[in-house]
Amino acid sequence: MVGRPAAGGLLIPRPEPGKEDASLAADGTSMRRLYHLTLCPRSRKIRLVLGEKRLEAELIEEKTWEKRTDFLRLNPAGDVPVLVEPDGRALCDSAAIFEYLEETGPEPRLLPSDPIDRAEARRLVGWFDGKFNAEVTENLVAERAIKRLSRSGYPDSGKIKAGARAVKQHVEYVGWLAERRRWLAGDALSIADFAAAAHLSCLDFIGDAPWEVSDPAKEWYARVKSRPAFRPLLSDHLPGFSPPDHYADLDF
Repeated sequence: MVGRPAAGGLLIPRPEPGKEDASLAADGTSMRRLYHLTLCPRSRKIRLVLGEKRLEAELIEEKTWEKRTDFLRLNPAGDVPVLVEPDGRALCDSAAIFEYLEETGPEPRLLPSDPIDRAEARRLVGWFDGKFNAEVTENLVAERAIKRLSRSGYPDSGKIKAGARAVKQHVEYVGWLAERRRWLAGDALSIADFAAAAHLSCLDFIGDAPWEVSDPAKEWYARVKSRPAFRPLLSDHLPGFSPPDHYADLDF
C-alpha cells in the first residue's frame, strides 16, 4: 500500500491492486470503515457524528497496543479513530475526520452558523480532547480499563486519585455551561456536546462519572444520551467489564 501526504499532514493510502474493500452497504456498494476503540473518547465522538448524520460505517475494533502492520500503514501514528472511505483513502485524527464529515456529509450541521458560537464549539472540543483527556480520561479510563485490556501493568493509584479529584471539577463546569445555555456551545446541539459526552460516557461505562455533583450536567447528558445516534454506544460491551445499570438507562 502506497500513501501520499495530504493537506494538514493526513496520510491517505491507496488500496493495493486486488485488495478492494470487502465492506458492503445494504445496496451492495462499498462501505466506509471506522477503526475505533470502544473506550476511546475521540472514536466515540466520530461514531456520534456518523450516527447524527445517518452515515453508515463498518466498525472495526482496533487494539492499538498490538501495533498491527496493516493498521500502521493506514495511520503511522498508530492511534484511533481512522476513517477509511470506500475508495481506500484513510483519514486520521478525530478533528480532521470531523471537519471532513462536516464539510462533505449531510445535515445536520454540528458547527454553529454563528461565528462566535462556532469558535466556542471548537474551544470546547479542545477543552475535552485536551484538558479533560489529560486530567481525567488518561487518569481514570486509561488506568482502570486500558491497562487491563492491554495487559500493560497495574493501575497507578496516584493517577486514579488525581483523576477522581479532577473529574468533579469538570462535571461542575459542564453543569455551569448547561445552566446558562440550551446546549454546551449555544442554542444548537454541536460537536462540543458530542466531544463532552464521548469522554463522559467512557467514564460512565467504568462507573466513574460523578453525576451527583451537578444535576444540570446530569440532565444535559440525559438529553444527549437520548438521541438515536447515542444508542449504539449504550449497547457497547467489553469482555471482563460490566457497566453500571444506569449506563444504558435513558432516564437515569
